[in-house]
Amino acid sequence: MPNSVCYNDDYPVIRVSDEWYGRALDLIPAATQTLAKGPGQFVKGVAPKFVCRGKGARVWDVDGNEYLDLNMAVGPVILGYGDSDVDDAIREQLRDGISFSLVHPLEVEVAERIHQLVPNAEMVRFAKSGAEVTSAAVRLARAYTGRDKVVCCGYHGWHDWYISVTDRNRGVPEATRDLTYTFEYDDLASLVECLDEDVACVILEPVTVQIPSPNFFQNLQTLCQRNGSLLIFDEMWTGFRIALGGAQQYFDVKPDLACFSKAVANGMPISVLTGRRDVMRLLDRDVFFFSTFGGETLSLAAARATIDKLRATDALEYIARLGVKLRDGLAEIADTLDMPYLRSIGLAYRTMVTFDPEVCDALLAKSLLQQELIRRGILWSGFHTLSAAHTDSDIEYVLDAYRDALPILRDAIANDFLPNSLRGEKLEPVFRRTSLFHTKPKKAQHPDTAAHTIQPSSR
Repeated sequence: MPNSVCYNDDYPVIRVSDEWYGRALDLIPAATQTLAKGPGQFVKGVAPKFVCRGKGARVWDVDGNEYLDLNMAVGPVILGYGDSDVDDAIREQLRDGISFSLVHPLEVEVAERIHQLVPNAEMVRFAKSGAEVTSAAVRLARAYTGRDKVVCCGYHGWHDWYISVTDRNRGVPEATRDLTYTFEYDDLASLVECLDEDVACVILEPVTVQIPSPNFFQNLQTLCQRNGSLLIFDEMWTGFRIALGGAQQYFDVKPDLACFSKAVANGMPISVLTGRRDVMRLLDRDVFFFSTFGGETLSLAAARATIDKLRATDALEYIARLGVKLRDGLAEIADTLDMPYLRSIGLAYRTMVTFDPEVCDALLAKSLLQQELIRRGILWSGFHTLSAAHTDSDIEYVLDAYRDALPILRDAIANDFLPNSLRGEKLEPVFRRTSLFHTKPKKAQHPDTAAHTIQPSSR
C-alpha cells in the first residue's frame, strides 16, 4: 500500500517515479524544467521525482504516495491545489477560447484590479514568466535613464543580464557580465560601493527570508533617487502573498517598477510588470516587449479569480497566522532539543529552516531532515510555503513530525554519523555562489555618489 500522511513503517516505494526519471534522463536536460523541482533538490533513492495530482495542500506522486506539501509548486499555489473558484473560472473561459487574434477584455479587467491594489501600478503589462518581466524592467530602466549598468540583490531568473553574476554563467558574453553587479541585502554601504553615473537601476527581492533593518527601503530609495537610478522590486515571492499590494504596501515604499508572478494566478503561468506611467509609456513604441501569449486568457481568468478571492477573504491573514504558528513552534522544539544550530527564519508568509555551517554540513543536515519528513508524508525542501488550503491540524502534524525527526538529526550530528544516516544521495546546491561576483563598477565611482551619507529616515 502507498505511503500516506502519517508515520510510515518505511520510506515510500518510488519505482514508477524512477521509471519516469529513466525516460527523462537522456531526453530532458537536468530532467526538469524548474531547478527547484528537480531530482537534485530531493534525496535521490528516497524522495519521489514525479507527482501526478494535487488537491488542497496535498499531492500524490506517480506511485500513489500521498504527501502534505510545504512547497506548493515553489510558490504559485496560494489558495491550494484545485481551488474550485479558480478552476471554475478557467473552465468557463475555456469554453470561449484561449488565445485570439485581437486583445481580450480580460487584459483590461486584470490590469484594473492590479492598478487598484499595487501602489506603484500606474500602468500594467503581462507576460508568462518572472524572468521575462524582470528583464523587461531592466531594459526599460536602461532606456529611460540612458545608462547601461545594473545592480542586483537576490535571484532574478535565467536571462543573461542576471545569470552572469552566478557560477552558471557559461554562454554569457564577457561584455554582458561587465554590466551587472551585486550588493549585499540590508547593507547600504555595499550598494554605495556599486553606484556610479552609469547605473540604470537597482533591482532586488524585497524580502526572501531575512527581515530588513527599519527604514532600509526608504533609505535605499533615497540612494537610487540621488544617483538617478530606477528602483525595481522583484516581487515574485512577496507579491499577493505578504500583502495584496506586495512588499511596497507592507513596507510603505513605492519603487519605480515592480515585477510579479507566482501567487497572482494560483498556479497558472502569468507574470506582471507594473510601474510609473512615464517609464512604462516607453513600452508603447520605444522599448519592444510583446509576446504571442502575453494575453492568453486562461491565465488571466485564473488571475482575476485569484485576486478576487484574496480580496474577498482573509486568506493572507490566515496564511500568516499559520506561518507564525509553524515558525515559532519549530523554534520552541529546537530549543527544547538543545539544537541552537537549527533555526526557522523569515516573515510569516514564507520561512526557511537553516543550519549553522560551523556545526554541521548544512546541505547534508537538510538532506537527512528531508528524508525523515518524507517518511512521515511531508514534501519539504527547506521552506515553509503555506497556502489557504493548509489547516491548523496540518501545522500541528508538521510540528509533531519535527519532534520525531529532529532527534534523529541531532544524534547523527552529535555522533558524527550524518553521512551514514542517509538512505539516498545528498542534495545538490542550486548555486555555489550568487553574490559578491562584481561588487564595484569598472568605471571610477562618481564622486557625488561616494560622498552621500544616508541619515536614518524619520518614517
